[in-house]
Amino acid sequence: MEVYNHDLVILGTGLAGLRAALEASQQSKGELDIALVSKLQLMRAHSVAAEGGTAAVMRQDEGDSYELHAWDTVKGSDFLADQNVVDFFVHEMPKEILHLDHWGIPWSRREDGRIAQRPFGGHTYPRAVFAADKTGFLEMQTLYDTLMKHTKKINRYDEGFVTSILIENNRFAGLTMIDMINGRQVLIRGKALIIATGGAGQIFGFTTYSETVTGDGLAMSYRAGMPLKDMEFIQFHPTGLIPSGILMTEACRGEGGTLLNNTGERFMGTYAPSKMELAPRDMVSRSEMTEIEAGRGFPGPEGLDYIHLDLRHLGRDKILERLPLIREVTIKHIGLDPIEKPIPIRPVAHYTMGGVHTDIKGHTGVENVWAAGEVACVSLHGGNRLGANSTAECLVWGRVAGEEAARYCANASVADMPKSAEQEWAKIEALLKSTGTEDHYQIRKELRKNLDATMGVFRTGEQMQAGLTKIRELKERYKYISLKDKSLRYNTDLERAIETGFMIDVAEVATLGALTRTESRGGHARRDYQVRDDENWLKHTMAHFTADGPKLDYSPVDISMWKPVERKY
Repeated sequence: MEVYNHDLVILGTGLAGLRAALEASQQSKGELDIALVSKLQLMRAHSVAAEGGTAAVMRQDEGDSYELHAWDTVKGSDFLADQNVVDFFVHEMPKEILHLDHWGIPWSRREDGRIAQRPFGGHTYPRAVFAADKTGFLEMQTLYDTLMKHTKKINRYDEGFVTSILIENNRFAGLTMIDMINGRQVLIRGKALIIATGGAGQIFGFTTYSETVTGDGLAMSYRAGMPLKDMEFIQFHPTGLIPSGILMTEACRGEGGTLLNNTGERFMGTYAPSKMELAPRDMVSRSEMTEIEAGRGFPGPEGLDYIHLDLRHLGRDKILERLPLIREVTIKHIGLDPIEKPIPIRPVAHYTMGGVHTDIKGHTGVENVWAAGEVACVSLHGGNRLGANSTAECLVWGRVAGEEAARYCANASVADMPKSAEQEWAKIEALLKSTGTEDHYQIRKELRKNLDATMGVFRTGEQMQAGLTKIRELKERYKYISLKDKSLRYNTDLERAIETGFMIDVAEVATLGALTRTESRGGHARRDYQVRDDENWLKHTMAHFTADGPKLDYSPVDISMWKPVERKY
C-alpha cells in the first residue's frame, strides 16, 4: 500500500470540487498542498452535462430581488428548504457569476452588453445566467483554467477509484483508493476532506446521468457514519430524450419551447395556467405522466410512452444561437432536427435533492470533513429543486467549503495513520478471490429496473414496499458476487462491482425514507397520501448506517422567513 500525504483532500472534480480547490488555494495564497481525487479524468465530471443556466439576482434595477429569488426557492422546495440557507445562498450567488465573468467565461450577452438571463421553471423572474446551452461545460473549463493559472500545489489523482472514507475518532484519517492506471493500492491522507462527488442518478434505469454517477460519495459517507438527509426526494426532469434519457435542457422551455400531447394540445394550461411549461419540474413531470396515463401520449419503445417538446416555432436562428447542443444531440442520437420536428420526451430521473447532512457552511459534523454540491444536503432544495439552482449551489458551497477547510488546515495536523485501512483492503482482496455465483451486472440491472418501477414520478406504499423488499433481496445476493478480472490495473469489473454495492445502499435509504414519509411533497408524490402534511412531516429525514440497514430519525426545518402556504402556480 502506497501512502500519500497532503493538506487538503478534495474528492470529486466537478463544479463544486474545482471551486473548492480554487478558493482553498486563494485563501492560502497558493501554499496549501491540495489533492484532487477523481475516478475520471478531470474535465469528464458530470458537471459538464449541465446545460441551461445558473440562477442569480443580477437585475435589481429591472425588478428582480434577493427576496424574490429566496421566495421562489422556498416555495419551489414545497417549504422543506431551510430558509436561513436559502437567504445565504441568494445573497452569495451573484458574486460567483461575476467571479466567473472576470475569470473569462463567455456568458451569453444582451444587445446592450450586459450578461443575459432567461426564464427557468418556478422562477418569477428570468434569472438563469447562461452560456448558450453549454453552461456547465464552460463553467468547468473556466474554473479549471483559472486553477491551473494560479495554483502552485495541486496534485491530481485522475482515474483513482476511491473505495472508502476512513473516519477515526471523529476525524478524517484517509481515503483508500485503487490507482486504476498503475494497479496499485493507495492511501491518501490529509488534514481535511471535502466531499464533492455528485449524485446517484444511475440507481435509475431511465436517467439523465452519466454511467459514472453511482452515488459513491453518498454511500461511503453513510458507511463512515455521516447521516444522509432527505434522500427520498428524487427530482424527475420533465424532458428526457426518448429512448436514452439524455437531458433536453429546461432552457428549451425557457426560450419558449412548448409541450404537446398527441392531440396537439399545449396541455400545461390545464395544470399550471400561470406558469405553463415553466412551472416547477415536479409539477411539469406529474402533468406529463397524467397525460401519458390518460392515453394522450405517443407509443414509445419498451413502454417509454412520450409527449412532444416543440421548438419549431422558435425558428432556425434562435435554435442555432441559444440551443445548439440540443440540436446536435437530437440529430446525433435519434436523427431528428428540432428545427423541423418536435422532440420525443418524458420525465427522467435527474437529481437527488438529499445528500450528506451538512450545516450552512457545508460542515458534516465530522471535525475535518465538509461536503459541497449535489452530494451534500445543506437543505437548499427541500422537496424540489428549482432549475438553475444546482450549478449555483455547487459554486456557492464549493467556495464556502474551500474557504472553511483551508482555514482549518492552517492550524491542523494530519490524523494518526488509520487502523481501518488494512480492513478495507482485506474486503477488496476477498472480493477478488470470491467464487460466488451471483453476477453483479445482473444485480445492477435489476436494481435500476426496480427503482424505475417503484420510485417514479408517482408512488404508492404498496409499490415502495415491494421495491424495498427487492432491494434487500439484491443486497443479500450481492454478498455472493464474483469477478472475472482478478487484477487491479484498469479492472473495470471490480470498479463496477463496488459501485453496485454503493448503489444498493443509496437505493435502500431513498426507498425506506419515501415509504416512511406518508405525505406528498415536492418530488415525493404518493397516490395513497396525496396531500402535504405539515403537522407531521415538516421535517428532514435523517438516515444513519447500521449493520441491519438504515435507521431513520428526523430534524427540524428552518422556517424563519415564511410560514408554509398552499403551493399553487
